[in-house]
Amino acid sequence: MSVSPESTTRLRIENLVVQFPGLRAVDDVSLDVQPGEFFSLLGPSGCGKTTLLRTIAGFYRQDHGSIFFNEQAIDHIPAHKRDTGMVFQHYAIFPHLSVRQNVAYGLRTRPGTKPEKAERVREALELVDLEELAERKPRQLSGGQQQRVAVARAIVIQPRVLLMDEPLANLDAKLRVRLRTDLRRLQQRLGTTTIYVTHDQEEALSLSDRIAVMFDGRVHQVGAPEEIYSTPTHRKVAEFVGEGNYLPGSVREASSSHVAVHVAGGHTLRAAVPGSGLVATGAELVASFRLHHAEVLRSANGATDNTLSGTVLHRIYLGDIVRYLIDIGDGQTVMAEHYAGRNDVRVRHGDTLTLRVPQDAISLFGTDGALIGR
Repeated sequence: MSVSPESTTRLRIENLVVQFPGLRAVDDVSLDVQPGEFFSLLGPSGCGKTTLLRTIAGFYRQDHGSIFFNEQAIDHIPAHKRDTGMVFQHYAIFPHLSVRQNVAYGLRTRPGTKPEKAERVREALELVDLEELAERKPRQLSGGQQQRVAVARAIVIQPRVLLMDEPLANLDAKLRVRLRTDLRRLQQRLGTTTIYVTHDQEEALSLSDRIAVMFDGRVHQVGAPEEIYSTPTHRKVAEFVGEGNYLPGSVREASSSHVAVHVAGGHTLRAAVPGSGLVATGAELVASFRLHHAEVLRSANGATDNTLSGTVLHRIYLGDIVRYLIDIGDGQTVMAEHYAGRNDVRVRHGDTLTLRVPQDAISLFGTDGALIGR
């Protein structure tokens, strides 16, 4: 299936507001999605991501703001004329039609001869590897195959923008991993601008060119997967995208090159964050680091800064990875992980363990949740 010029569409959203009774579901959202980009809306249930997607599709009408395909405002264009393809979480395929008939359904009102449409259906089925199942009914297909039918039906019309609303949510874990790889390859082959809604952080990180993280109807951060994961601009984003430790503390020292933070158990963490003019000695903040950034040691070897020592409360074996839950004092616990086959320290409940955390792996968040100094 060739890529039509219209499929490389820039999607621009300006100050969009969608209100329901007693709720502002989308609250002043602005986004700029580039032609051919795979762009994910990531956030917890109720954050407004599906409402935003359905507003782009034309199923909901915004109360304020505008949506543009390239330079064309589509605010008053009805859903069936917006030239979008939609893939739903619950497939929404017709049980009484065959796979081929389901895929062809969207072409009924489109221009083209019967042979041309038949060829487009064949190409779409080939892209999702369903050619041999073309005459089967949905009840004869697995969940993954049914979702492929839904994808083929959406792409056969060669939409300007492809919209996907948690399309893999109903599948088992292994099948989700396989199908998201297939989805990404398909999107890259077609070059269609794609908006993908998910609450699954791993899914968003593995699929996307860029991600918008949403909470309470607002976009908190937009960036490439690596940026969202490694440099979250707000504690909410850090907590939602990946696992981490969050240690309340007070500033012991702040310079142009680092901030030293006094945390639970009398420990000090030094972060490679410029603190001069940003934080004051004694100020309260939160020091954070990802689980895999901590080096697991049997002893501190005389080091004090950037080590956390405590009692092992729980050892969690996950195959390749072992996690340790450690009490570092003052009622504060931290979690660390390392590969099981690499220098496994083999500690047990009640043993003492030390973590060493690199300065550049520590992020600092203010009491308002905002990132400090990066």
